[in-house]
Amino acid sequence: MIRRQPGLWLPILVGWTLIGLTFTLNYYVFAGHYVAIFKQQPSLKEMLIWELPYWFLWAALSPVIFRITRRFRIERGSYLWSSATHILACVLLSLVHRAVYLIVCWLLHVAVYRQFTSIPQLYQSDIFFNLPVGFMSYGTILLVSHVVDYYHRYREEELKISRLKAELAEAQLRVTEAQLQALKMQLHPHFLFNTLNSISALLDEDAEAADEMLARLGDFLRMTLENSGAQEVTLQEELEFLRCYLEIERVRFHDRLTVSFDISGETLEARVPNLLLQPIVENAIRHGIVSRSEPGRIEISASRNGDRLLLYVRDNGPGLATLEGSGGRLREGLGLGNTRARLEQLYGTGHRFDMADAPEGGLQVTVDLPFHALASRSVLAEAALGD
Repeated sequence: MIRRQPGLWLPILVGWTLIGLTFTLNYYVFAGHYVAIFKQQPSLKEMLIWELPYWFLWAALSPVIFRITRRFRIERGSYLWSSATHILACVLLSLVHRAVYLIVCWLLHVAVYRQFTSIPQLYQSDIFFNLPVGFMSYGTILLVSHVVDYYHRYREEELKISRLKAELAEAQLRVTEAQLQALKMQLHPHFLFNTLNSISALLDEDAEAADEMLARLGDFLRMTLENSGAQEVTLQEELEFLRCYLEIERVRFHDRLTVSFDISGETLEARVPNLLLQPIVENAIRHGIVSRSEPGRIEISASRNGDRLLLYVRDNGPGLATLEGSGGRLREGLGLGNTRARLEQLYGTGHRFDMADAPEGGLQVTVDLPFHALASRSVLAEAALGD
């Protein structure tokens, strides 16, 4: 990386040269002072009294340097101005530190400073002594303060990004919920329109049957409205909705419609989209029963395969032929298209929704979903299996 930035070598070389020259000049100017200091080896106690105040004072000045660093960061756009500010602060604080340190050492009777009878005399002799160490101390604290400052800024950016991600996820969830709710609400007028058409057709033929269909329709609408805010319900609840819908259709078709259930008990608490089965069964009745003069049969089954829930709806109608357009393409009405869109919104690629001709004839709709169970309920499984 350094080879790609040849201009970086020059400031490094200049900086360390200045540091070396500063220490050299300090040793040269104060050579006699160093000789006087180490003429007699000090004790450990004397060294502690001499050294600890020096570093305690730099510790006391650290908050000041931290504040200066936050105000004058050495970064692109303000490099020269901030650097000049820190050089000036380094010199001034090193002198302030030196002045206070000498007073503390003189008051503590450090052996090196006992020869001086007054503070001015001490300043005149030692105020500039060992300043390069002060410069290095300032530089070290400056480096640490930059590291701490950049770490805090990095953490703030991480928190901002996390908040933005959370807000984005929440917004996406709201959009998805709104789309699902819109798709689900389309089923209500679609179903209601079809049912009212059936009632209208029965009014002239069998007024009593039409009246019964209206009563069943009221029950069905009450059940759907009670769960209008839920995107998912248990399979048991979904089967209850379906049975209520089939009660309406039985009034219309009498003995021409037979429905059988083959529901595994362990699937009853599985979560499924609200009103999933009704449009599929309605499609089976519309294309597999209405167009036939013979009795129609619909089979609904549910089973579990590991972590997957498998749902099947089969009829004995003509199969895919009634759903294919002139170009041989599959035509899906509002109910099936809406169901496919809701499954895509809820499960993405984690689901399968297929329609195919059943081996024994008729149409088979397969729904493959992730198996997620809700808390166990006290309602017996047999209640959902009754015809």
